[in-house]
Amino acid sequence: MTRNILFQIHWFLGITAGLVLAVMGVTGATLSFEPEILAALNRDRPAAVSAQRLTVPQLIAQVKRQRPNAKISRLTIPTVPREMTTVSYQRGPSKDRVVERVDPFTGTLLGEPRGAEVLEVVEHLHRWLALPGEGNGIGRQITGFSAIALIYFALSGLYLRWPKRPLDWRNWFVLDLRKTGRNLYRMLHAVIGGWVLLFYLVSGFTGLWWSYDWYRQGVRALLVAEAPTEKHDGPKDAPVDLARAWDGFVRATGGRSYDRITMSVRDYGEVQFRAKLPDARHDRVSDELTIDGRTGAVIDDQPYATRPLGEDIVTSVFEIHRGAYFGIVGRIAMLLASLTMPLFTITGFLLYFARRRRKAALAQVVADATDVPVEQATTLVAYASQTGSAERIARLTADALPHAAALPITSLDHATLARASRLFVVASTYGEGEPPDNARGFARTMERDAPDLSHLDYAVMALGDREYAEFCAFGHRVDRWLHDHGATRLFDAVEADGNDDDAQRQWQHQLAGLGGRTDQPDWAPAAMEDWRLVDRRLLNSGSLGGEAWQITLAPVANAAQWMPGDIIEILPQQDVRRVDAYLAATGLADTSDNRAMLMTSILPTGAGDVATRKPIGHREYSIASIAESGRVELIVRRCTASDGFDGLGSGWLCHGAPLGGIVQARVRSNPAFHPPADNNIPLIVIGNGTGLAGLLAHLRHRAALGGAPATLYWGERHPAQDDFLADERQALCDAGVLADQHIAWSRRPGGYRYVQDAVGAHADAIRSAIDAGGAIYVCGSVQGMAPGVHAALATILGESLLEEMLGDGRYRRDIY
Repeated sequence: MTRNILFQIHWFLGITAGLVLAVMGVTGATLSFEPEILAALNRDRPAAVSAQRLTVPQLIAQVKRQRPNAKISRLTIPTVPREMTTVSYQRGPSKDRVVERVDPFTGTLLGEPRGAEVLEVVEHLHRWLALPGEGNGIGRQITGFSAIALIYFALSGLYLRWPKRPLDWRNWFVLDLRKTGRNLYRMLHAVIGGWVLLFYLVSGFTGLWWSYDWYRQGVRALLVAEAPTEKHDGPKDAPVDLARAWDGFVRATGGRSYDRITMSVRDYGEVQFRAKLPDARHDRVSDELTIDGRTGAVIDDQPYATRPLGEDIVTSVFEIHRGAYFGIVGRIAMLLASLTMPLFTITGFLLYFARRRRKAALAQVVADATDVPVEQATTLVAYASQTGSAERIARLTADALPHAAALPITSLDHATLARASRLFVVASTYGEGEPPDNARGFARTMERDAPDLSHLDYAVMALGDREYAEFCAFGHRVDRWLHDHGATRLFDAVEADGNDDDAQRQWQHQLAGLGGRTDQPDWAPAAMEDWRLVDRRLLNSGSLGGEAWQITLAPVANAAQWMPGDIIEILPQQDVRRVDAYLAATGLADTSDNRAMLMTSILPTGAGDVATRKPIGHREYSIASIAESGRVELIVRRCTASDGFDGLGSGWLCHGAPLGGIVQARVRSNPAFHPPADNNIPLIVIGNGTGLAGLLAHLRHRAALGGAPATLYWGERHPAQDDFLADERQALCDAGVLADQHIAWSRRPGGYRYVQDAVGAHADAIRSAIDAGGAIYVCGSVQGMAPGVHAALATILGESLLEEMLGDGRYRRDIY
């Protein structure tokens, strides 16, 4: 809760004060080198008509002669011969300050320094955003508030990004520029924020000095001993004799050498002298004297050598603010830190907009969803969400499944879990393997509680960033906790790398295999490409089961690449007969535009507006061929929908799409079912029905590249009609790619009835292959085959070994 509150305040201040701080950072960086900028813009030197510089009284007299109505307020006298003297004065009753350079040899006024007006505007922007009222207006309050915000950013940012391994310096200072998108923005925001954190704290705390009187007085009271209140004689604007004041300064200092002397007229006729010591690291390393401008008497003499630390800090607040207190290195460091402020504004806004997009997507899902009370739901969809992505997918999941309700993972107590028969979890991982803020309580519950979940079937979608070492760690932690307490895994955890469109569609496809809705559009639409339907062959003529077709597609444009185990996503079209029936039933005009729209749309009940129809979602099929063939081969079971017409995907591929016509499709990587990196690892491939396609790709891959032999376990109805691709399988046996194949025929008396029976009958051979480092690949139906095969393998190898093999990639499943 604390973390979430701090984060909410952090981003709120970021979008309100971020732009102001960006302006203050750039202007502050400019002002930190103001003397050097002016020197670079004003390279002319004194005329040096005389070997002797004018004395200060002579300079004052020359200024008075040239500006008779000038009221001098400051005179800066450098001791370097080739540098100009500068004078500040007010003209008559005007309070506007004029700054001019003075030739120290002739006393000639040379006008304002070039660039001074621009730098004055920069200073006004920095101090009060150049708003009306100057230092007494709203601008000063805004910059003061922004200084407080800067302090909060530094401290809360330190807390929010505190790594799991704080002693590892790489977590604090190393930039990984291989990151992209939100990860890159977050890394720049966090890591560079760590670099400049100390400088921002210094800038913020010293910046408050000029914003709030109470703050300035408080710092003075804390650092400087309380001095007695001085009593002043005479009027506040008493006139001064600058020449006499200078003579008093010379007498008091006894001719000591200084780099620069600044004399400033103060109230009550006093003149302050700041004499910078030779080779001082900043301007406030100086002896400071106050002289009575009427008599030349010394009022106060404060040598730098005797200045206490607290008073030195108070005196040098400006130098600390711009980094000069720590010498040229400090100035450069503060300059660079100030220039990074726009970076935090930009990355902060990019992260904010990304978060807004996620919130908007979630709001749309919530608006469209039909809520089922948790108490009445037999299927629960729990989410652990940091930015709204997991919640969005969870609510879409609940909407796809019958009698399902979405709820935060923190609501999963014992009673709620006991009522449910199915649980789907969509869990984000935050930072370096940590749960989202709103799931930390459940994470502690997992450590503490050990409920009996043997009645529960479950699946997990883990969201994370692959650029972090602990990719999807919290989702996998939930997956292991559910499994370890007796719940049955419906299918292997689906990993999503960021906003992984492929993973979302894979999850959606898995839900369809469990009875989820198939009339939803794709949750994460993606561009399709043109493929040509080049061949279509019936594999099981006369079968009592559904027709199984071998479908061959070829890319129309560029050659496609894929790995064994990858998926092709097909964008189907409606059965023409279904569209005909819809037009007849609704009375909608049978125009070419309406028909084209209906062929690619989900058809609701009633006519409505054709233009508002939602598009048909994709259908997924395992690729049986290898990329070297240049063609994608599929094995597709033609299905019949509840309305009596062909199913969308299978009907389009097996019947609707014309041979030689165009099919919209795209290849999706499925790394969870890719082959082992070492082809010498023995393979056990297990599947049923059209799942042979996903296994066949691995066998063809071994045939092309060589490697250890594989053993096939496969199940279908009857050998007379359903022996798919028997000749090719036999050829693979003859070539040594297949060491053996064990076929289960569910409709033929004798032998193995189901593929799990064949697996169980060869327990010793399977155990030996796994002991030798073999891998198991399973492809086929999530209902019936997959849990049956898993149970048989668990009996042979033990559940713990299967879990270990899942973790290291030696047990892979593509089930649907």
